[in-house]
Amino acid sequence: MSEQNAFILQVQPLSRAAFAPFGDLIEADDAAHHFTINAGNTERYHDLANLEPGPEGRAIVSIFRGQPRRLPFTVTMMERHPLASQAFIPMSGHPYLVVVAPPGPAPDAQDLRAFLAQPHQGVNYAPGVWHHPLLALDAVSEFIVIDRAGPGHNCDEITLPQHGVIPARG
Repeated sequence: MSEQNAFILQVQPLSRAAFAPFGDLIEADDAAHHFTINAGNTERYHDLANLEPGPEGRAIVSIFRGQPRRLPFTVTMMERHPLASQAFIPMSGHPYLVVVAPPGPAPDAQDLRAFLAQPHQGVNYAPGVWHHPLLALDAVSEFIVIDRAGPGHNCDEITLPQHGVIPARG
């Protein structure tokens, strides 16, 4: 499919409210439940994501190292994890892109939402939420990833019939 027939995705800032239909924003901000611990030396931002390892699963911690993507970028595929959540917490100090669609049947390009995540923001995809694999920008970037190990099929991938295009940053 040529890019001229593709659906243009408008990239919006990542916020707690805008991302809520897809999972949790992991961010130390005033909206998060927080309190002081360690004799007043540390502020704890508490219970930021609903991590779900799914039936018979267990939560695992990995590091993903993503190569930077060039913009404009054509979104040709999406994936989902039907049994469990998947959290991405950036470690490299670079912004990154998040492309999601609601859980349910395979999405069309018009169902996609694109967010620009800042280096201090992580995301937790709820079980079944369609998302594009890691979209690092600017430089090779590392992420702590908390997801599921266990029995059962937990990754569906689809090719989009109409592609989505994330334009170059202006």
